[in-house]
Amino acid sequence: MKNPKPVIGILGAGKLGSVLAQLFIKAGYQVYIAGSGDADKIALSVKIITPGAVAVDAQEAIAKSDVIILALPLSKYQTLPAELLSGKLVIDAMNYWWEVDGDMPELKLTSSSEMVRAYLSGARVVKAFSHMGYHNLFDDNRPHGSPDRKAIAIAGDSDDDTSLVAELVDDAGFDPVIIGKLNAGRLLEPGKPMFGASATTSEVQKLLHA
Repeated sequence: MKNPKPVIGILGAGKLGSVLAQLFIKAGYQVYIAGSGDADKIALSVKIITPGAVAVDAQEAIAKSDVIILALPLSKYQTLPAELLSGKLVIDAMNYWWEVDGDMPELKLTSSSEMVRAYLSGARVVKAFSHMGYHNLFDDNRPHGSPDRKAIAIAGDSDDDTSLVAELVDDAGFDPVIIGKLNAGRLLEPGKPMFGASATTSEVQKLLHA
């Protein structure tokens, strides 16, 4: 990865967004984090929970960041400013939850990440950080080379983009496993064996073929 490290913008200041912010701050990244409204609404919690991250609104997070991570409820994806995200590398860490997102019949025809990409037509969408629970992301990250290191699966259509996301995953404390094109992200969704898995690389390979 070329220096300086890419700036990370996280859209979503809930549990997942906060944990990812902590991981990237720990790894030496500049992190901007945005909630659903004005930055003032999350400034205090960001200062306490993710010290080092900067609370901003979504537009500022996008403008100032090289890589954007989506950590919102999936049903909010159409609130994203698609025009501002055009050309950006966007990591989709979202999942469909009926209790939160309601009925989304379009998911019967496509994966959630392909649906997001269709809306963000100018963005470079990669799926990652979606199958592991936020508590495992927080507890199970390990330095590179650790024998018990867990793995994060990655799906995307561009080799360059998945390679960059793999470096981010490695820096965050996990072994990257690129599983294929974006449509392979279906294998990481709720209801699939990989979903919820905090597993090593070899275990991930087995779960993907379960």
